[in-house]
Amino acid sequence: METQQVVIVGGGPVGLWLAAELRLNDVSVTVLEQRTTVDQRSKALTVHPRSVEVLACRGLHRRFLDEALKISTGHFANLADRLDFSVLDTPYPYTLFIPQSRTEELFEEYALGLGATVRRGHRMTGFTEGADSVTVRAEGPDGPYEIRARYLAGCDGTRSTVREAAGIAFPGTPSTYLGWLGDVSLDNPPPPGSSNFTEHGGLMVVPLPGDRWRIAGTDPAGATTEWPGDFTMEELRQKTIRIAGDDFGMRDPSWLSRFGNATRLATHYRLGRVVLAGDAAHQHYPTGGVGMNVGLQDAFNLGWKLAATLGGWASDGLLDTYHTDRHPIGEQLMEHSRAQTYLFHGFTPEGLALRSLLSRMIPQSKEFNDVLAGRLTALDVAYPATAPDAHPLTGVRAPALALTGTDTDLFALSRADAYLLLDLTAHGVLADREEARITVRSGTPDHAPDDWKDVRAALIRPDGHVAWAGTERDDAKLTALVDDALSIALGRRQRPGGHRRQADGGTDTDE
Repeated sequence: METQQVVIVGGGPVGLWLAAELRLNDVSVTVLEQRTTVDQRSKALTVHPRSVEVLACRGLHRRFLDEALKISTGHFANLADRLDFSVLDTPYPYTLFIPQSRTEELFEEYALGLGATVRRGHRMTGFTEGADSVTVRAEGPDGPYEIRARYLAGCDGTRSTVREAAGIAFPGTPSTYLGWLGDVSLDNPPPPGSSNFTEHGGLMVVPLPGDRWRIAGTDPAGATTEWPGDFTMEELRQKTIRIAGDDFGMRDPSWLSRFGNATRLATHYRLGRVVLAGDAAHQHYPTGGVGMNVGLQDAFNLGWKLAATLGGWASDGLLDTYHTDRHPIGEQLMEHSRAQTYLFHGFTPEGLALRSLLSRMIPQSKEFNDVLAGRLTALDVAYPATAPDAHPLTGVRAPALALTGTDTDLFALSRADAYLLLDLTAHGVLADREEARITVRSGTPDHAPDDWKDVRAALIRPDGHVAWAGTERDDAKLTALVDDALSIALGRRQRPGGHRRQADGGTDTDE
């Protein structure tokens, strides 16, 4: 029987990114993907600013920046006034417009280059969980086989076989609205990013590579629980004419589809030796292009925690914090997408009035714009702090601080297999704290945000969120606080007198 430390079911962007994060920690991983090739029907087209930061933390952002179209605005429920991303506190204040198929190709190349095994045309048929392993039953072109792994990750979409086999509930609400889309050629295309919204329906027209266009929309007929059958080219043409007054010379469809607003959230992101990420954990109406991005950030949160658990450098219960971190984000996603779903189908006079009112608030109120943009882009994500006296920065995404005398920022300093300890004392008090799982960088930040101005040391997690921050002015006391923070982060125990002991390595710390 084959053995691997982790088996991932699902070779889309989420599963491939998780595989890469594990390989950066030298964790052996096999990805099982039913499709034999990358699906060219790109459900996702956008990479949001926080996701670009995630890519930058691993040095992969340049590939995307070189290929993608940058768009400095975003939309909330296709309101007429767009959200302004250019004012956001990030080096990447824009959405990257790139087909999911290309994202998947780049992620697969990246994961394979790091040594991941990706098996296309293979599917999981079931699994058996034991005390210290999971036996995964799979089937490929040469027949059935088994793999024994320490953990099983379900990244296999809303109909996840892993979630169902694990018995993880997926409660929520069924579909009550249907949207539609068509990828076509246009002889007379409107300006890129054109949108319409009237009592007849809402419509967006966006360019795709290869001189093609995506037309996506909603209309009053979409308020139904009945499946009206497969979407046709003639329906797309008639709906587009009714809403926009023109069919733009559409022809040669390559993809026609309907999609619903079923909204569900897994009750557990981790259950025993099974973990879920991406659409396997959450299903929602595709509003704002957030789906793939949320899944990517699931994998970014999960990867280092799973690797630390396997490698013996995890703090107690670290893997359980994957659920406590990300499940509330899933709940916010449900709320956000449901609210937009209602607005997407606001074709009555009252609905149109609500849309008009909210739309005008975007340019009139910077705070309103920033709140919606922060939620959409995931730049506002902050994870709960467990200590009651934790610094307010604890759990917050670390910004792209640049240290004096360096030409890099925190994203470039990030490692998947180590915490980053920032020594901001200006005289290197903490330089000797560097070790295998701790990288120390000293200096003073250039143009620090207000909430960082008094910080003298900070511990940054491998996923770029703050694990601990301190403002103590006394160097000896600051050093003691840092040692305590490192002990907690690396699962060490304090002996009497404050001497530290290394955690045992090589075994799962959650057992």
